[in-house]
Amino acid sequence: MKFIETSLKDAYLIELEPRGDDRGFFARTMCREAFDRMGLDGNFMQQNTSFSALRGTLRGLHFQKPPHGEDKLVRCICGAIVDVIVDIRKDSPTYMQHQAFELSSRNRRQLYVPKGFAHSFMTLQDNVEVSYLVTSAYAPDSEDGLRYDDEALGIEWPLPVMVISEKDASWSLLRDRASALY
Repeated sequence: MKFIETSLKDAYLIELEPRGDDRGFFARTMCREAFDRMGLDGNFMQQNTSFSALRGTLRGLHFQKPPHGEDKLVRCICGAIVDVIVDIRKDSPTYMQHQAFELSSRNRRQLYVPKGFAHSFMTLQDNVEVSYLVTSAYAPDSEDGLRYDDEALGIEWPLPVMVISEKDASWSLLRDRASALY
């Protein structure tokens, strides 16, 4: 596995290193020792999958507030997505900056999203499946999110939003928040 630094502190794009023969290939998608060497939390306790039927489906921007913050390892296993993360850690040098990554079943890239980041993705085609590992169990009382179209974030989505949940469409704007994000 190759860990590639992103422009956001502590977030990594991970490329697989396939070993192949006439049957196809084999590659590690997670290795606790490799994560430890990078100083990343590799103690994943839950794996989730998300299926989206339609191109232009947007999920997020989600995060869990402390003490239930979670690191994520995100991989698109069928189709293609643009994955967007926003650093919401007040003490971070990349606070409120975002970056977008294309993850697909073709490029087999993964994204390591640390605690203190809001996370979202948009499907680039129909019938997309995303799998992700998380280091903490879902805690409904700690769930929070940012609006995908908040002008203060300045995120440029590659497609018009065709499908979004009511909850994701109604997160408050940054200017309307009374408390800190993370």
